[in-house]
Amino acid sequence: MHAEDSEILEKFASDSTRNEAFNLLLKKYQQKIYWHIRRLVIDHDDTDDLVQEVFIKVWKSLANFRSDSQLYTWLYRIATNESITFLNRKKQKNNISLDETAGYELAETLEDSPYFDGDKAQMKLQRALLTLPEKQRLVFNMKYFDDLKYEEISEILGTTVGGLKASFHIAVKKIEDYLLNTD
Repeated sequence: MHAEDSEILEKFASDSTRNEAFNLLLKKYQQKIYWHIRRLVIDHDDTDDLVQEVFIKVWKSLANFRSDSQLYTWLYRIATNESITFLNRKKQKNNISLDETAGYELAETLEDSPYFDGDKAQMKLQRALLTLPEKQRLVFNMKYFDDLKYEEISEILGTTVGGLKASFHIAVKKIEDYLLNTD
C-alpha cells in the first residue's frame, strides 16, 4: 500500500525522515512517471535518463512544494516539461520537425526496442500515436493511458479544459482514421 501524499510531504519536511519520504515517493510514482515519459520519448534508455532527471529535480524542489496543486500533478508537470525539452533538443540536434519525420524515426526505435513486446495491434496503435502532433499525443496519452481527468491535465499543461477536450477528440479521430486506413 502506498503512503498518502500528505504523509510523504510531512516526512520530507524533517531532515531525519527525508530519505524515507523520498523512497515512499519513488515507490508510489516512479513507475507512473516512467510510463508517462516512455509514451512521449519512446526509447527506454532516454526514458530512464529522463526519469532520473525528473526525480533529481523533485528531490531539489520538494522542500519548496506549495500544496496549491496535488503532488502527482506537480510531478507530471515536471516529467512533461522535461520530456518536451528533451524532444525539442533532439529535434534541433537532428534538424527535424517532431510532428513530421520524427514520428517515423520513433516508430523504428519502438520496433527495434527489446523492451517493447507489444503485439501487432499495439504496434499499430503506437504508430498511429506517433502521427499525432505533440500536444494531441500528450493529451491522448494522459487521458487514455494515465486515466487523468481533464481538470488534472489542464493543471499539468496549463491549458483550458475545453481546449483539451477538443485536442483529445481530434486525436481520437486521427487515430481511428489511421487504424482503419492502414494495413
